[in-house]
Amino acid sequence: MEPGNPVISLSQQSLLVWNISPGMLTGDVFVDEGLITPYQLQLAVNKQVETGGNDPIAKVMVDMGLISEKDRIRMTGKVWDIPFADLEKGGPTQEALKLLTPQFAKRFKILPLAIQEGTLAVAMANPLDVFVIDELRMNTGLEIQPFIAVDEEVTAALGEYYASDVSVTHELDGVMKDFDEKTVDLSSHANKEEEYDEDDEAPVIRLANLIINQAVSEKASDIHIEPRKNDLLVRFRIDGIMVEIMRLPRKVSNALTSRFKIIANMDIAEKRAPQDNRISATINGAEYDFRVSTLPVVYGEKIVMRVLDKGGINVGLSKLGFLPHNYKALEDLATRSYGICLVTGPTGSGKSTTLYSLINQTNDGLKNIITIEDPVEYELESINQCAVNKKAGMTFAAGLRAMLRQDPDVIMVGEMRDEETATIAMEAAMTGHLVFSTLHTNDAPSAPGRLIDMGVEPFLISSSIIGVLAQRLIRVICPNCKEQYTATRESLIRYGFPVPEEVGADTHGEITLFKGRGCEKCKNSGYKGRSGVHELLVMTDDIRDRILHSAPAHEIRNLAVANGMKTLQHDAMQKILNGVTTVDEVIRVIYS
Repeated sequence: MEPGNPVISLSQQSLLVWNISPGMLTGDVFVDEGLITPYQLQLAVNKQVETGGNDPIAKVMVDMGLISEKDRIRMTGKVWDIPFADLEKGGPTQEALKLLTPQFAKRFKILPLAIQEGTLAVAMANPLDVFVIDELRMNTGLEIQPFIAVDEEVTAALGEYYASDVSVTHELDGVMKDFDEKTVDLSSHANKEEEYDEDDEAPVIRLANLIINQAVSEKASDIHIEPRKNDLLVRFRIDGIMVEIMRLPRKVSNALTSRFKIIANMDIAEKRAPQDNRISATINGAEYDFRVSTLPVVYGEKIVMRVLDKGGINVGLSKLGFLPHNYKALEDLATRSYGICLVTGPTGSGKSTTLYSLINQTNDGLKNIITIEDPVEYELESINQCAVNKKAGMTFAAGLRAMLRQDPDVIMVGEMRDEETATIAMEAAMTGHLVFSTLHTNDAPSAPGRLIDMGVEPFLISSSIIGVLAQRLIRVICPNCKEQYTATRESLIRYGFPVPEEVGADTHGEITLFKGRGCEKCKNSGYKGRSGVHELLVMTDDIRDRILHSAPAHEIRNLAVANGMKTLQHDAMQKILNGVTTVDEVIRVIYS
């Protein structure tokens, strides 16, 4: 979003029909708009009935991945005759931002957009809230033109435009000043959280809250707190890259570590053994889980917290960066009645997100879906989720056996770690169940060989697997500072890129590519957000025959490519040509 370039015009007609009920947003509206087919609407109605009929049909369609949340909000505005503000395509003017204090804007969740002819345009998740609009009118002295916007986009924009590095630095300076004035000793509190939490303004609490809130604001996936010899380093993993956020004095290390261990319900007296647990928190109206892990190191205890946005998993397959041919093939696999579909890739490549999206794709309310995970990362509605508990004997294999006695239609196994789990999952796939799971391999054709190495019989593999998806995550070019440049076809081929023959044929070998110049929005990195790069192997009779004979991965790869599979390199090349990412990013992720 770029300040000073609002996405709306105050000249737009906006007759506010206050007496229209949100219930008037029927499924037919989405069919008329061409967003769904009548058949998809019938599927959504079936699921609505199956789940008790309490949720509006539009919410059901969002949960099923048939429409996006933005589509739902946009059509709601159309029914209410209220204009829609797409906050991902443009932002507010500085003049409008200065009208409201950060406290007022965040309290009522209002984003001022522009001022024109004595009228202030504002983006709101609930533009029918007349009390907030009246309050706004009295505070600004202007007429108010409400625009409907996606709740999460309003929250993100408020965090972006009303929270700067300067304010974070100012708050951090105040916290450190309090540390100098107060002596913090947690050793006497053991695990008595209620004693410690009496003073909510304690500097260590404010510091911990500041770190967590900034991580959420920066959309970090992990928080690293690392004690060094002379200081305490705080780093975030943002879009897969480690970024230094702050360096704190060494003296705060023990207090901050103990604070995080207390809220994670860990033993603060145990400093020599690793511990792990989780924290649940609501930040800016959104629910988050933090998986907390401690590890004794030379100068204290290192803490890593994985940030899990409970609302961020319902993105659906359409939002994961699939090219059309892969999306269609994967959607087809998700509608099968039996077989096993594997998702492979290294740690942090988005396998869990893809699995959850596949589960959501199959969740039409007519199936019994059960998952076993270690741990349960996101809670999904109307799905039965089990967590691995080795102390209680609940391993992947034991849980999978128990699940098969629960009359499942669809099963998700978090990871295939051993022969027993893999064999049971494949036997389940052969007896009328649709199974999803993950495996650690570098590409899709290597999956059968990896399973054979684990001890699984080749006939089980060839008979049960219906598809293998390999994936990576690449950073996306920042839309705010995206710019064109020209490269030669030969330079890309020299790097090993599979450039299509038709590309550059009519421009004397010159190709138009894109990169990020670097700006404040992307912290001068040129990238903002991530997308997937995929390789989907769909099982055929030829490939099954080669698996039965324990063929090496390169033979399976050649057969799959001959049958239409696009490799990770081909998929990445297409995303470079489409202006999604850069050559350097693909080299870093795919070719390294």
